[in-house]
Amino acid sequence: MRAVVFDETCRLITDYRVPEVPAGWALIRVTQAGICGTDLELTGGYRNFSGVIGHEFVGTVAQCDDPNWAGRRVVGEINVACGQCTRCQRGLMRHCANRKVLGIDGLAGCMADYCILPTANLHRVPETISDDRAVFTEPLSAACEILDQLSVTGSEQAVVLGDGRLGILCAWVLSTAIRDVTLVGRHRNKLKQADWNHVHTVSNAENIPREADVVVEATGSVSGLRDAVSLVRPRGTVVLKTTLAAPLEIDMAPVVVNEITVLGSRCGRFSQGLRMLEAYPD
Repeated sequence: MRAVVFDETCRLITDYRVPEVPAGWALIRVTQAGICGTDLELTGGYRNFSGVIGHEFVGTVAQCDDPNWAGRRVVGEINVACGQCTRCQRGLMRHCANRKVLGIDGLAGCMADYCILPTANLHRVPETISDDRAVFTEPLSAACEILDQLSVTGSEQAVVLGDGRLGILCAWVLSTAIRDVTLVGRHRNKLKQADWNHVHTVSNAENIPREADVVVEATGSVSGLRDAVSLVRPRGTVVLKTTLAAPLEIDMAPVVVNEITVLGSRCGRFSQGLRMLEAYPD
């Protein structure tokens, strides 16, 4: 099969071996795959990755020992848990100490004709959701994770830093629960695309009051956390979405003095992402 492989450099291999399918797993023919900021960081040295890259996809089950999945159009949770460790027993499957992660850690990714995942990780894609939309399930679910982690009333002021795909999705998700959401970016065309559901877009954060209740950092840059800390109010919350290969240096004194909560936010539940895709078809 064809596969995009990273091993110090990225290259397309046309005769890569099709992965074997363990019991309880499915072989998925990939229809579309997305490129994430994490993928770019992996090619920059993050996690010392090598292998088939990619973790965002929509596809069709080509082989599986469960006939109920045969031929189904699916998306798949990227974390493969062991099911046995203490974290798994506590329900923290996405944080399993022994997990493999599609296209990131220990499991060949989806930038290939085929990938494999346990059937427990699969979600059927409703007919009303096109492939062009379904391929966004993973990053959209990651954006939905913020509302799983934060309890909001709707009256908060939220600021999202970064007008990349994830930043825009975070702003959109927050706008379904919070009225005052501002997206800060640097690209006029991306900010124009982000104009949905009362999200306010700006190209310069200088005029934003330094009193946001929630600031989401999704810039993909080392300066993003510093900017986020400068924008949040005392006892506010900074949500970190960026993963970086480069080391980060920041003065943590304002975090302590202003009693700021710094919240790491990673993968979300695909059921939430799919529900949002159904609820907001346009």
